[in-house]
Amino acid sequence: MANEIKCEKNTLLKIFESWYRVPDYQRPYVWGSEQVEALLNDTWEACQGKAESQFFLGSMVLRTISEGEFEILDGQQRLTTIFLMLAIIRDISDDNSLREKCRRAVFQEEDKFDEKPACLRITFDIRDNVKNFVENYIKTDGATKNLKNLEKLAVKMNNDVSVRNMSAAIITANKFLTKLSHNELSEYFSFLWKKVILICISTEKFDDALQLFTVLNNRGLKLRNSDILKAINLRVIDTSEERDRHSRNWQTMENYFGDKTDEFLSYVFTVLAKQKSKGTLLKGFEDYIYKNKILEKGSDTFNYVYGLFENYVDIFKSDNKDYAVSNYLNLMKNGLQSDYWIAAVLSFYQKFGSEKLDKFLKLLDKKVSADWICSVSPTKRIENIHSIIKEVSSMQSTEMLFHSKVFEINLSELNRILNTDIYGKPYDKYLVLKLELLYRGSEVPFQMGQKVSIEHILPQRPAENSEWLKNFSEEDLNEWTDKLGNLVVVTRRKNILLGNFDYHEKRKSLEKEAEPFSHLYHIYITYSEWTPTELKQNQAEVIAKLLEAYK
Repeated sequence: MANEIKCEKNTLLKIFESWYRVPDYQRPYVWGSEQVEALLNDTWEACQGKAESQFFLGSMVLRTISEGEFEILDGQQRLTTIFLMLAIIRDISDDNSLREKCRRAVFQEEDKFDEKPACLRITFDIRDNVKNFVENYIKTDGATKNLKNLEKLAVKMNNDVSVRNMSAAIITANKFLTKLSHNELSEYFSFLWKKVILICISTEKFDDALQLFTVLNNRGLKLRNSDILKAINLRVIDTSEERDRHSRNWQTMENYFGDKTDEFLSYVFTVLAKQKSKGTLLKGFEDYIYKNKILEKGSDTFNYVYGLFENYVDIFKSDNKDYAVSNYLNLMKNGLQSDYWIAAVLSFYQKFGSEKLDKFLKLLDKKVSADWICSVSPTKRIENIHSIIKEVSSMQSTEMLFHSKVFEINLSELNRILNTDIYGKPYDKYLVLKLELLYRGSEVPFQMGQKVSIEHILPQRPAENSEWLKNFSEEDLNEWTDKLGNLVVVTRRKNILLGNFDYHEKRKSLEKEAEPFSHLYHIYITYSEWTPTELKQNQAEVIAKLLEAYK
């Protein structure tokens, strides 16, 4: 019957009698050690507990290519992991019959009498480097034993995602399987082969297979929005060449963002819709983007998404020498509470390019941070970003945009808050980072990663015999310790070294710092002492400096 949808319950023995292709539009192999260990532990416990019972591993959605040959649309993570496990068992077993069974499950030698060509059980069309990895580390006897090289591939961040995760999976599974005795390994393989089952749903028509893929996701399979969005757009593309091109571009994007691909797609939606998606991201695209003909499904969507991705890469490139831009991006990414503002940056860059991007970032940072510090509700803060995106879309020049009221803030309320105790507030690190940037300027780079922390110049807990307690009364300590004028940003190492030292000792330690922080350096060269007088003076200075930036 034409286009018949088949559903079968198959053991691994039955499954590994067929042949499979992972098409290039598929997502990478993304299972980490946690998922691999879970599969190993669950199947091993099932083998030990109820070896006679069947173990349900999950489902696969397949497109039938020919008799016994299928394209995998869903289920490749589990099947690939089993594939890797079989290669490892082949390489560590001392049972020749078991080795031969696994060998045939991984790779079929050419049989000219039966007209069977040499062929891997699973062919990976995702990328050439994945094919090369399988050829070198899985296909042949002993290939999985090259653990030193696999360890290098598992941690080398410029490797393909699939190569990196497959390498780690082999290492994880090898540790587990090599602990089993001869009899245990044989018993475990027998259980895997005869009792572990997958539900295989297959159809010949590509469109039907993608529809199944989508429906199963809606019914609870844990697939990403990006997987389904890619699938529903591939369905309307007729030529394999065009489908291949968009699939490869999409995977480039997924390799860049990893688990945050869906997050990037939410920025894409916001740029297009200038509002938050009502419901899931997929529902937003269906009910708003496609229904209102903002984009058409297929190449139109793929080209738009990839275009914004290229803009994102250009904006956030690590080697950006325009420090007026890169320093503010670092401040916002490391200091602000969330990243919803990125959609506004993408919107601006899409329309105006890099022209005055530094000024836009300062205005955007001012608005986003002031709203956050002044306790504007999260819903309202997101709405304010949408308003900025609408202004970007409607304005004909950057100068018109920069004079828009969408960037207005409550300066008097901000001033009040800045004069209260800052340390311990959600925005304390952001403010000391911003002060550091204001003192540093845009002539040199400032990488604000996780290795910086807040240093109290006047310590939180001064030693009993210290100069601090001679200069600061208990009332002074309570009033000034956590004020912004007493806070600077330093490396965590420096914070530990400075400890509760007296001010003169802290100043002396600065001489050993190869690249002093600008704000800290400014304080140490400006003030020879640190008493309530100097602290109050510095408090007034930093508040004035921040308010000037916020005007």
